[in-house]
Amino acid sequence: MKQIVAEHLDYLAKDQILSAFPTTGSGDPMQRSQENELLLKALKNVWDDHTSNMTKLGQILKYMDRVYTKTAEVPETWEAGLDLFLKHIICSPIKEHILTAILNQIQYEREGYTINRSAVKGCVEVLLSLDSNEDGSQTVYKQDLEPVLLRESETFYKVYGDTLLESSDTSQYLAKVEARFESEESRVHHYLFRETANPLRRILQDHLLTAHLDAVITMPNSGLDTLIDLDKFDDLARLYRLFIEVPSGLSCLNKALKISIARRGRDINQLSLGPDAGLGGPVKDDTPGAPGAKDKGKGRATPGNQTLTTALKWVQDLDTVWTKSFQSSREIESNTNEAFETFINSNEKCAEFISLFIDDHLKRGLKGKTDAEVDAVLDKTITVFRFLIEKDVFERYYKNHLAKRLLLARSVSDDAERGMLAKLKVECGYQFTQKLEGMFHDIKISADTMKLFKDHIASSLSTPPTIDLSVIVMTSTFWPTTYSSSPCNLPQQLLDATKPFEGFYLSRHSGRRLTWQPSLGNADVRVAFRSKIHDLNVATFALVILLLFEDLNDDEFLTYEEIQKATALDDADLQRHLQSLACAKYKVLKKHPPSRDVQTDDSFSRLKSVTVSAKVESGEEQKETRDRIDEERKHQTEACIVRIMKDRKHMSHNDLVNEVTRLLASRFQPNPLIIKKRIEGLIEREYLERCEDRKSYNYLA
Repeated sequence: MKQIVAEHLDYLAKDQILSAFPTTGSGDPMQRSQENELLLKALKNVWDDHTSNMTKLGQILKYMDRVYTKTAEVPETWEAGLDLFLKHIICSPIKEHILTAILNQIQYEREGYTINRSAVKGCVEVLLSLDSNEDGSQTVYKQDLEPVLLRESETFYKVYGDTLLESSDTSQYLAKVEARFESEESRVHHYLFRETANPLRRILQDHLLTAHLDAVITMPNSGLDTLIDLDKFDDLARLYRLFIEVPSGLSCLNKALKISIARRGRDINQLSLGPDAGLGGPVKDDTPGAPGAKDKGKGRATPGNQTLTTALKWVQDLDTVWTKSFQSSREIESNTNEAFETFINSNEKCAEFISLFIDDHLKRGLKGKTDAEVDAVLDKTITVFRFLIEKDVFERYYKNHLAKRLLLARSVSDDAERGMLAKLKVECGYQFTQKLEGMFHDIKISADTMKLFKDHIASSLSTPPTIDLSVIVMTSTFWPTTYSSSPCNLPQQLLDATKPFEGFYLSRHSGRRLTWQPSLGNADVRVAFRSKIHDLNVATFALVILLLFEDLNDDEFLTYEEIQKATALDDADLQRHLQSLACAKYKVLKKHPPSRDVQTDDSFSRLKSVTVSAKVESGEEQKETRDRIDEERKHQTEACIVRIMKDRKHMSHNDLVNEVTRLLASRFQPNPLIIKKRIEGLIEREYLERCEDRKSYNYLA
């Protein structure tokens, strides 16, 4: 029986397999692929015929397999048949041709040609079914095909990786490499043995990734920096997926990110070297009456704004990349945070300019923004603040800037101020914000005290005072220690206004002592120049100087020494405020001789004609001002409505209008029709909804 099967296999080998050997050694790849396919199909046909016959023979000889073969210790019919197939079919030269055909088909497919995968799969299954040694420890596939396949794959992908690197940018390289990983996975899945997947994958990792990590991520005009700048989130996600495939990939990515952040940080800090821009730009004096203070910020240098705005965008861009592309990797987050901390703190003035950035936004940068937009701006600022090491230095600057905003009523929104304070408390704790909250408390108490004082004056004086005084009483332990009392001889008009308040306050708070700080005050004063009247906002020191010229004629002068003697101001304060009055763009006094700097031998006189920004507005200017005020009131009204409804959830129309009117009364008297329009606007934007009764509202947002 064994001889008969062997002779039959020899016949099939000669008749079907040897006749299918490829006859051409060169030519069109598709032609060679078709010849390989015919050979593989021939082997599979012979295998199918043989296994079918052996199955039938096994059924006939079932009793022999069950009884005789075990006692005689000889192979069963099926095993004997496989052994015969191995010796008479899978033997030289057939095996070499079969292996070559399979390897060639794989090579053709890698080169982009279409092959018959089922033909390759059929032969691979044959090789997996046949043991290459007697103990059955290895199949023909594992011993003869897989080693050659891996060697040829290594050669192919080494050349492919080098060539691809030279001809592609980063995005193209990553896309093609990922496609190669997917194609090899598909190849294993469809016609190779599953255990070949890992060694094959390691070859791709070694020659397409590990060998070229640094080159790929630092490619000029297409590397990591460019992908981030152009928001190539898909390409960045592909880069991350591929880099974490290899042991050194993530460390290479982290290193590149750190270098990128450091380089970008240097570029951002370089902005500080530009004129009036960046972290190191010139700082204009923000004191009322100082040069540049009266224009309400138009054209005013904003140190740190450009740099911090750029830094915030960079932080936000990388955070988006981290979320969308880097799968929120904690290791990458830790690495980038460390790099950002180094970058932010590399500028010794970073604490001051973060505070200035916040100061600028809280004074004017948040106008017209919704509560959500305001909160987003503050959150972004806190993101940078977290990287700051010298938070105590920031606290000192922030206290100074907050004090100026509160004393000069420069804040756009009290809610935004308190929101920022709440965020700082979350970040740094109660101790950090304790004194800052005390400053807010002083402002509130002072407002209540002034209301009582004005009621007292109205009831006790028959003639109203000529000066409308507003006083803020500051608790010395809360406010910046740099606020020391500067010498100044207040004119009688101011003394007549301050003395009644001092008596009123001390009568209610025995044991306390008031120390006036005119250096922190400001005044709205109306000055008549010939036929024109001008409303000026000046510092208290500037007001004291102006009052010296009240009774002078246009041709009369006061020398520097005379002004200093009359006011008792020190040289620094006197020169600063004289410069703001006589050397600024819009002059109130005339300096002799004309120059940009104030000298001790200068003299000063009233201007015969004046053109200042604070002049009485024309009809068109008044309309523009009114339009701006109306626009601001719209936002204030909407914010008030949202706060009320957020707290109450449901209110009738009349109750809501009354509550809004009550809360806004301290700022302006809102028109009920305006309130109604703002309610309708909020309904359109889905902050509120009108109930079925058409007379009440529900809060949605």
